[in-house]
Amino acid sequence: MADPSSEKSIIALGSWLDTPAGGYVRAWEQARLDALTADIFGFNAVQIGLPRIAALNASRMPHRWLTNTDFQPQAALPITLLHDFAELPFASQSLDLVVLPHVLEFAREPHQILREVERVLIPEGQVIISGFNPASLWGMRQVVGRLSGAHFLPQDGEFISLLRLKDWLKLLSMEVNRGHFGCYAPPCQTDQWLQHFAFMEKAGDRWWPYFGAVYIVQAIKRVKGMRLIGPVRSQKAAQARNRVPVANKISRKYNG
Repeated sequence: MADPSSEKSIIALGSWLDTPAGGYVRAWEQARLDALTADIFGFNAVQIGLPRIAALNASRMPHRWLTNTDFQPQAALPITLLHDFAELPFASQSLDLVVLPHVLEFAREPHQILREVERVLIPEGQVIISGFNPASLWGMRQVVGRLSGAHFLPQDGEFISLLRLKDWLKLLSMEVNRGHFGCYAPPCQTDQWLQHFAFMEKAGDRWWPYFGAVYIVQAIKRVKGMRLIGPVRSQKAAQARNRVPVANKISRKYNG
């Protein structure tokens, strides 16, 4: 059963992305997600949650789905499935890529979501996670907002540090491949002030790269004792091409 408060928080974050500060974050994340997903090859990719961001927009995979806890009319892509994030409706080892945009920090059971992601990913499959960085000006603003009641972001979000997230991924045999920080401007609420601090983007990348307001992490599912060679890789590719995840079966039934 999905946690109602968590669902409301994620929905609130989707609405927040329409604000000047939200548009600032969304633009940065969209650019990084486009660059990352364009270089990941496979057959089946899923974005879980936050439909306002088109995380798979640049993906070249033939089968792409967007899932969420509820329908949202302003979703960047059509929503294929509605489900509890802690129970992914996909067969084990059926997906090449899973994208989690800001899902873990608003979830009641982030560990369970990651366990489900590990289950549905094929060996060498990849997961991309975005989140707000607690070690940033925005993270400090979130703490102050909880004390003062003047919230800048949805109040129920629990920011997860990159080191903590890496530990969680390591326990699931997922190896972090890439990481990016961005959005170094202070937590301003108007376009005018955000543009005023635009110079901090390049300065932040150079001088304080770990203090960006948001981060994106890419990790690969490793399987111990497994080594892919030419003929085996070709055979697995053929099997993956013919394998249809549960989501595709449901979608075909619905569309039919």
